[in-house]
Amino acid sequence: MGAEPIERWNLADQSRAGIFTISLDFELFWGVRDVIPLSHYEDRLRAVHRAVPRMLDLFQEYGIRATWATVGFLFMESFEELHARRPALLPAYRNAAFCPYRYSDAPESRERAIHFAPELIQQILETPGQEVGSHTLSHFYCLEEPRSLDAFRADLRGALDVARDKFGVRLKSLVFPRNQYSPAHANVAAELGFVAIRGNPESWMYVARAWDEAGRGARGARLLDAYVPVARGLLHTKEALRGTWPVDLKASRFLRGYSHALRHLEALKVRRIRRELRAAARSKRFYHLWWHPHNFGAQLEENLTNLRAILETFQEMKERYGMQSLSMADAAEQILSSNRVEAA
Repeated sequence: MGAEPIERWNLADQSRAGIFTISLDFELFWGVRDVIPLSHYEDRLRAVHRAVPRMLDLFQEYGIRATWATVGFLFMESFEELHARRPALLPAYRNAAFCPYRYSDAPESRERAIHFAPELIQQILETPGQEVGSHTLSHFYCLEEPRSLDAFRADLRGALDVARDKFGVRLKSLVFPRNQYSPAHANVAAELGFVAIRGNPESWMYVARAWDEAGRGARGARLLDAYVPVARGLLHTKEALRGTWPVDLKASRFLRGYSHALRHLEALKVRRIRRELRAAARSKRFYHLWWHPHNFGAQLEENLTNLRAILETFQEMKERYGMQSLSMADAAEQILSSNRVEAA
């Protein structure tokens, strides 16, 4: 069951309906290079070039307006261009393994498909309803020591510049790598013109932490929460989002990739998301689902089947309750428009 062709939403008329936002952390090897050896992951990264067009097809079929939060390096053509576009101020992480520039000086592989993706970005931009957002220039870690707001500012400026120079895109939405950020980092994003960020759910297991502060307890709880209710308060009222700037479009649920080892639990995972989506539609709340394209790199068909089931539920909620699919920038615009209407 598909959807009608995507049209520009009348944001004022739709302001009382529930919102379904999808954001994707588009990062290729830059997002995992410090935690997973390339030899263990390169097939999955190559498969992203097949997965993205398939996801775009599904989004078009169901009228989904998604945000692709893209690492700035992916806009580039080569390591040579990356080196030429280095900001003057680089992150000086205490843990040298975190530094993407150190890696780029001697990469494990120079294979273009696992590091750069301008063709996929062009395809996303050419697909109606899709927003290209930012995942910082270099997959920047805000909470790793030493924490430098100046380096973060330089990194974000680099992301804005490459998107503008290569594709004429003005980045409006920001997703922080590893979900690490502080109010000060959000303020820098506002200073540079971002209108929306993706914050974290308000549960202890989802609190922003540096990598070595994220204990096994929190990670285990997040894994369990994907299948059975553990965290609460994952559906957000629009009123709660209105007092933030940039607008903090808090995450609700991470869509974990299909796991053969946990295949008997896949139905539970999808059912949990569908139930939350229905609850958000009935209560006219905001529901934010996210994942990485490389999560679909293995077992692509199984992952697309799960995604289709979720999008079918959205379609039902759209027909029954008027639920909307909005990108992050769309959702921020509607929330700000609602503020202006109420103030008048």
